[in-house]
Amino acid sequence: MDLSMKWLAESVKVDVPPRKFAEAMTMSGSKVEGWAKEGNEIKGVVVGRVLSIKKHPDADTLVVCSVDVGGAAPLQIVTGATNLAAGDLVPAALDGASLPGGKQIHSADFRGVESQGMLCSPGELGLTEHDFPYADANGIFVLQEDCKPGDDIHAAIGLDDTVVEFEITPNRPDCLSVLGLAREASATFGVPFEKHEPRVKRALGDISELLSVTVENPRLCPRYVARVAKNVKIAPSPRWMRERLRASGVRPINNIVDITNYVMLEYGQPMHAFDISYVKGGKIIVRNARPGETLTTLDGVNRTLSPEMLVICDEEKPSAVAGVMGGEYSGINDSTNTIVFESANFLGASVRTTSRKLGLRTESSSRFEKGLDPMLCIPAVERACELVELLGAGEIVGGIIDVDHADHAPAVLTLEPDWINRFLGIDVDAEEMRRILRSLEFTVEGDKITVPSWRADVEHKADIAEEIARFYGYNKIPVTSIRGSAQGMLTEKQKFERRMVGVLIAQGLYEITTYTFVSPKTYDKLRLPADSPLRRSVEILNPLGEDTSVMRTTALGSMLDILSKNYNNRNPKAALFELAKEFIPGENADVLPTELEAITAGLYGEGFDYYSIKGVAEALLEEAGIRNFDVTPVGDNPVFHPGRCASISVNGETLGILGEVHPLVAQNYEIDARCYLMRLSLPSLLKNAAPAGVYHPLPRYPASARDLALLCSDELPVQAIEKAIRAAVPDILESAELFDVYRGSQIPEGKKSLAFNLVLRAADRTLTDAEVSAAMDRALDAVKALGAELRS
Repeated sequence: MDLSMKWLAESVKVDVPPRKFAEAMTMSGSKVEGWAKEGNEIKGVVVGRVLSIKKHPDADTLVVCSVDVGGAAPLQIVTGATNLAAGDLVPAALDGASLPGGKQIHSADFRGVESQGMLCSPGELGLTEHDFPYADANGIFVLQEDCKPGDDIHAAIGLDDTVVEFEITPNRPDCLSVLGLAREASATFGVPFEKHEPRVKRALGDISELLSVTVENPRLCPRYVARVAKNVKIAPSPRWMRERLRASGVRPINNIVDITNYVMLEYGQPMHAFDISYVKGGKIIVRNARPGETLTTLDGVNRTLSPEMLVICDEEKPSAVAGVMGGEYSGINDSTNTIVFESANFLGASVRTTSRKLGLRTESSSRFEKGLDPMLCIPAVERACELVELLGAGEIVGGIIDVDHADHAPAVLTLEPDWINRFLGIDVDAEEMRRILRSLEFTVEGDKITVPSWRADVEHKADIAEEIARFYGYNKIPVTSIRGSAQGMLTEKQKFERRMVGVLIAQGLYEITTYTFVSPKTYDKLRLPADSPLRRSVEILNPLGEDTSVMRTTALGSMLDILSKNYNNRNPKAALFELAKEFIPGENADVLPTELEAITAGLYGEGFDYYSIKGVAEALLEEAGIRNFDVTPVGDNPVFHPGRCASISVNGETLGILGEVHPLVAQNYEIDARCYLMRLSLPSLLKNAAPAGVYHPLPRYPASARDLALLCSDELPVQAIEKAIRAAVPDILESAELFDVYRGSQIPEGKKSLAFNLVLRAADRTLTDAEVSAAMDRALDAVKALGAELRS
């Protein structure tokens, strides 16, 4: 919010330098971002009077002017402008002057004639035709202001205001206005707040003869107020209004549009003025848009509306998007004769949703979405009508339409001075608290506090304490030690995540963090089928670009992006991991997406192969205490090589997938090397993780070791044999480790030889040879059931 100090002075007389004003307002809770003097880039420019104009002796397009700048002698200035006459008052930049953009002015020679300065156009002073409509935008700025030669140009054209920039928090929409900040300044500096009450002096006729208003959705539009002005004369606004709008960062347009912007800045209530001739049947209907309905807004864009959007309509069609922007064909133009002033209140959440869906954010929507006071509607429209009369812009029609469904009951709280003092750690008497609250226009009767309608953020006694604290002075509150004790603790999930990260780092992997939004082309690069559910993504309404327009449904593409970047930066090898989030869209747009958490890892380079990525997964499972897992070959995943990919599962629940990246996918990512990926579901790992480890003492009895050489089909997984052995000897089998795999001339084709080392031990005795032999027999029977046999 940019605040004009000249405008503020109408309501509050604060005679302090800008720095002190900024410091005091910041300390009382209205944070100042900075301040600037208007036209601070302009130096050395004064008002000059053209005394005479002569043709340049050696240039057909130049003239030589004698200009009185208030000095002892006139200056000689050469110009190419054609809109000058003797007697004109003009801005004259003297030798050594500075102009916006860093331009420096010095005396110069123009074909043998010295020019002792420069006459300025509006553009050279940083002004436009909207700031001074009478000025020639393509010529020298011929002033029509009340000034004389030698006057500083800043004062002459009203470019001498100080503008203070405030950062207004979302809970204080009342401060998005001159009056709101004036109220805060009044309380901060302890000076009177002179509040103007708008009044319409003369009103003719009856508005009900011209207009009617129906609100079909009072929840989204709690209040709708309208007044009418006729015999409107469209013209530029007076200088004082243009100056205030310019200082506030708003471009002046014409008197009617400027009035609505002026009232919005003064009261914080957005307004809309539209030509009544576009209101078919003289009926304004506030309703939800119909499916497929369209509206061309003031910016010339044809927008498709949806049923949750609130629109302002006539009998036939929408004319404005409520709280956001008016329609193209309802605006004010030079032929407008009768206008409707709309001052309404709309539900902030609805305006925010509409604004985002349309990709259209305006000054109006940014205010409405914060939640405005419905009680502002009447004063704002009255002020607009008052300004119409003041500017001679038209005649006000009698009567006012007020469709009011707002809750007028004020919030009532109890002042508890002892509690506030204890809460803040201060000692302020109750009467001082009442004085502070009354300075903010709270009504205080004894200990009963009635909160003003524009302070919807004050709901509890803690909010009252905050009001006391910020005007008592945060810097006066004594420093105290924290009472009691608090101990931060990690959740079980956070502890588990840290354990997993520790394992990955111990394996030599580096952690990365990638964006959760990706390009839709990622799914093509991963070779996902056209009907893959992973192609259905959450679309971002306001993406940074096409490459970041959807939320990812798989993090494997993000990992491959980083591997590709490393490979193409000529890093010989990379080992990376990420605790990634993936987003699965809901059944419809109103259902939030499901956020999946996964551990992804990626490897490429010398020394890495399929067993490297499998080893990373096994280390994670080992740390999680998951030992009875299955590794199953996968041949139909398009991301992975069909012969070097496997899924990991526990008790039928899939934990994840790992393997070598398909050559075509690697090619899509410009990786000319074998690379390997792993994805494990973090929630599934946590769900199946074993409880905290139990201490086991060192064994007291010796172990018996036996080797078991088996001959089996080449297709039979080693893990299936190992699981069968463990199941057959559950009590005394300490370990079963594969130590040899052989395929060769001594083995039949399609077969392989596996050699296991089994270690058997009992915790309470030394095993006998008979017990060990019986256990080996059971193990052999179990593997025979799988088609394996003892190798002779």
